[in-house]
Amino acid sequence: MPSKFAALSGAAVIALAVPAVAQQRAATPAAGKPAPVASLVAKVDIPYQQFTLSNGLRVIVHTDRKAPVVAVSVWYDVGSKNEPKGKTGFAHLFEHLMFNGSENAPDDFFEPLKQVGATNYNGTTFYDRTNYFETVPKAALERALFLESDRMGYLLGAVTQAKLDEQRGVVQNEKRQGDNQPYGLVDYKITEGLFPATHPYGHDTIGSMADLDAASLQTVKDWFTDHYGPNNAVLVLAGDIDVATARPLVEKYFSAIKRGPQSKAPPAPIPTLPAPKAETMTDRVAAVMITRNWAVPGLNDKDAVLLDVAAGVLGGLSSSRFDNILVKQEKLAVSASASNNSYAQVGTFGVNVIVRPGVDPALVSRRVDEIMADFLKNGPTADEVSRYATTSAARTIRGLESVGGFQGKAVTLAEGALYSNDPGFYKKQLEQLAAATPASVKAAADKWLSRPPYALTVLQGPRAAYEEAEVPAKAEVAVAPETPVKGTRGPLPAVGEIAGLSFPAVQRARLSNGMELVYAQRTAVPVTQLALSFDAGVAADVTGKLGTQQLALSMLDEGTTTRDSIRIAEEKERLGANIGSGFNSDRTTLNLDVPSANLGLALDLFADIARNPRFDPAETARVRNQQLAQIQQELTSPEGLSGRVVPKLVYGAASPYAKAQGAGDPRAVATLTPADLRAFQQAWLRPDKAKVFVVSDRPLAEVRAALDARFGDWRATGAAGTKDFSAPSRPTSPKVVLIDRPDSPQSLIAAAIPTGLRGTQDLLPVATANDALGGSFLGRINMDLRERRHWSYGAGGSFVQSEQAAPFLLNAPVQADKTGPSIVSARDDIVAFLGKEPMTRVEFDRAITGATRSLSGNFETAGAVLSAMQANDRFKRPDDYYATITQRYRGFTLPQLNAAIQGALDPAKTIWVVVGDAKTVRPQLDAVGLPVELMPASAVAGVPAQPAGASAAGN
Repeated sequence: MPSKFAALSGAAVIALAVPAVAQQRAATPAAGKPAPVASLVAKVDIPYQQFTLSNGLRVIVHTDRKAPVVAVSVWYDVGSKNEPKGKTGFAHLFEHLMFNGSENAPDDFFEPLKQVGATNYNGTTFYDRTNYFETVPKAALERALFLESDRMGYLLGAVTQAKLDEQRGVVQNEKRQGDNQPYGLVDYKITEGLFPATHPYGHDTIGSMADLDAASLQTVKDWFTDHYGPNNAVLVLAGDIDVATARPLVEKYFSAIKRGPQSKAPPAPIPTLPAPKAETMTDRVAAVMITRNWAVPGLNDKDAVLLDVAAGVLGGLSSSRFDNILVKQEKLAVSASASNNSYAQVGTFGVNVIVRPGVDPALVSRRVDEIMADFLKNGPTADEVSRYATTSAARTIRGLESVGGFQGKAVTLAEGALYSNDPGFYKKQLEQLAAATPASVKAAADKWLSRPPYALTVLQGPRAAYEEAEVPAKAEVAVAPETPVKGTRGPLPAVGEIAGLSFPAVQRARLSNGMELVYAQRTAVPVTQLALSFDAGVAADVTGKLGTQQLALSMLDEGTTTRDSIRIAEEKERLGANIGSGFNSDRTTLNLDVPSANLGLALDLFADIARNPRFDPAETARVRNQQLAQIQQELTSPEGLSGRVVPKLVYGAASPYAKAQGAGDPRAVATLTPADLRAFQQAWLRPDKAKVFVVSDRPLAEVRAALDARFGDWRATGAAGTKDFSAPSRPTSPKVVLIDRPDSPQSLIAAAIPTGLRGTQDLLPVATANDALGGSFLGRINMDLRERRHWSYGAGGSFVQSEQAAPFLLNAPVQADKTGPSIVSARDDIVAFLGKEPMTRVEFDRAITGATRSLSGNFETAGAVLSAMQANDRFKRPDDYYATITQRYRGFTLPQLNAAIQGALDPAKTIWVVVGDAKTVRPQLDAVGLPVELMPASAVAGVPAQPAGASAAGN
């Protein structure tokens, strides 16, 4: 369920590069102008044809021959807005049931989908729709259509009480997982504040525990009969397909399905509060959150796109007013954003500000209202409107490279058809965006945002009592055996010959300064993606000053010798460019993603950021405070807490990889100076440690010339940084570390098994074997904890590759009262897999078949190719690694894979980290049979842990 706000980010902001002052280039803007918004919009086109079956099923076909795959997307005109009182959450619960098999395909749908090599397969539910989607090899299209048609027309005979109980438990753990996050209960409060309880949009899609408890088998059957007829659905096929091929297949599998009752949109007026309404709530969070919220029109209203622009100008752009004023100039907040969320019939407009610790929330609240008032009085500037329009159009172009998934072409066509009766509705939205003016945006904002807002402030404090489920754990209750109805449609269609992966040829060249360029051409969209990659990463962070790297990266776009941070942000937006940074254990990257029409201008800006950071003292102090706030946020997050503890345990404290401590050591970060940051930059972010990876529609010669003009004279000076892996790895002894996080309805289990492996070794055998243990939805750990016991929304594990290490890490969020049993069960799964119950022939065939058949879908986009190029280089693999990987998969044997993973993993070495409420969890852990070390959340930042047996802080 999408969130209406984003809290503090856990990732680095922007990244890279060195030089001596004498070598800095004059960073004056290049001649020329960015491509106009209209020209970008004109490049967005998804040609389609459509037809309708006699039973009402609407079918839309888009042909895209760039890869031998087809996206299959089925959208049903039913969502949580259709739920009557007492049945909240049921649309989403039913979506889960639709994956549990049908009359002619009685097993979980994940099995046949994996067998055909499906990628991007999932289902989602929101207020207005429920959808199911997968991208499959062209040769497997007929099987995918069989599966989708079978659950559309032949489902109920396969639905049993046991399946309902199973998925009820899974959904309730999905709800706990979201609720367990910092600010995780805010969405519910905002919904209640904006809409009457009787309004179709007056409850969140995930629903209430009590209503999920009450869902009955008869409710399931009634829901299917009332809503899932073909006349309430849209089927989109996008990819290596055409109407002439698609129509007979669709008629073959869907035409016999009978119509159902016609869905009707419930009345959903846009509510207006009679007066401003302000409420507070408390949560165990690191900082106060201030919000302002309005109910606004849905996406079919003429003002929806204009409100998108208003949100972008106020809080969506990098140069937004809230960010510029509250974060950068007045330093009252650590983050500030605004968003317009358009649904089919209504929308919500929200402003969210995280107050800087130590600042009076009342002052920030007043400034938020003053900035809003000024915007309503004067409106946006023409440049602000243009920058948002360019940014949005560029984002649309990037998203439409994929035929399927969560935001590809199939989704775009289906959403337009279902919500607006127009598959090409996206074009109207883009045209409205290009035509937006300051006056039209101001008029829309005046109309809707001058109305009384709902203001919610989240203060620091204990959570209110959590609404828990009351249905007993069905895994422990004897259920009478049920006999599902057997289908009569015959076996699943055979899968034809799957085309092999056509991975683009990788070419290498060098710039004038010797820096290596690794290039591949993809022409599906007119976009260039680039990664300037340095041999640095977590292992390069400064011992005793952890967090130096992240602060240095965050400062790169906060000002150069010729541009301040606001000018940098504005130039990015005019170009439709994304410039960001990231790091893994071994590498640090500065990334550029831009429409190729603006490549030259974007590279001017990119090179200035990379080569000429200013590290201004005042800006450093501001960004340092933001990073300190991020650290405090990590200490309230289950993932943030476990992520700080696990590395030291699995690698040993002396390993450079143990430096992975989130956003760093707060005591060290608080003392960092501009000189510290420049020293890190000059030691690590330098051309002799760099390679540049590019995927573009432009030819190599043009790309090389453009890069050479900006980086060819860049030379390294001074001593380069070095990494020291000479100390032997000394992982901790097996134990359970319990991090006390009160008021947690769920526990996060993070387990680690040290290995003697390195990422530069050939790990394909162990990774393939792990498909059956923890590496896929059908892996034993997930099928046990989620499907069999329904104690988790999802669990799994994998080998985490770094150049010098590759431990096995397991992740399992589980309901709090099943924490101990979940550890025992997961441990039993691992022990059995490595001992008496190794990988079976069925699991082996599924892993090999799924891996080979999914290759084309996995590398459909330029971003996936770019990531693969970098991984191949990092792990010392040949550039044609993926072009030849099919033969390697087909050469494996079952005994070979079992021997590989048995030799790599010793379950007796497992270290368990649990983040949960100690008063609930600690008694369960005694049954695990390992020493238990209790640690308050505050100790994760460096305070010594309490000895085993000590009471949890605050309990």
